[in-house]
Amino acid sequence: MSSSMAFPPLILLLILLSPSPSLSSDPDPLQDFCIADLQSTSSTNGFPCKAGPNVTSEDFFFSGLARGGNTNNTFGSSVVQGNVLSFPGLNTLGLSMNRVDIAPGGINPPHLHPRATESGVVVRGKLLVGMITTGNVFYSKNLTEGEMFVIPRGLVHFQMNVGNESALILTAFNSHLPGAVVIPFNLFGSSPSVPDEVLTKAFQVDKSVVDGIKSNFGG
Repeated sequence: MSSSMAFPPLILLLILLSPSPSLSSDPDPLQDFCIADLQSTSSTNGFPCKAGPNVTSEDFFFSGLARGGNTNNTFGSSVVQGNVLSFPGLNTLGLSMNRVDIAPGGINPPHLHPRATESGVVVRGKLLVGMITTGNVFYSKNLTEGEMFVIPRGLVHFQMNVGNESALILTAFNSHLPGAVVIPFNLFGSSPSVPDEVLTKAFQVDKSVVDGIKSNFGG
């Protein structure tokens, strides 16, 4: 084969092996830090940086995860987010954390994170942690204090308290703003509402069932 015939496949191979933003987490920072200026409009890769003279020690510390949220709600759970919106020092650094408190019998309902992989450790309690792959395979395990789990980016997952005491999880993400698509709220509590005929056909139930579920989520 001549060199002219081999050249295009070589270029294609180099393109395929080159790093692609669509396959990576948040882009690497180009400076020591970039404390988010939350008063400015977010750009593609984060918020603009706060001016250097305005940066203080407090910008690098966050106490929000020290206190649990209120679990007296429909799901019996609470998520306290430690992302760039609550901790501006994370801006452009490609990581964040959440605190998840779940009452006995409560659940952190099925959801997904479109921009990050999640890893977590059980600090207290006993939890059923499960996820569903794009091939509709369900993986799950009961976890107790000190055990970890990982959820690949974009997969639907949940945590349910199957113990007799309140449970606590600390989770970490490879994005400063991983996002969360909470399935029940997205389908039954969106604004404007998803048409009833879409949901009745998708779940193969009567309209009365859909309306009943929507009423629980303000849809």
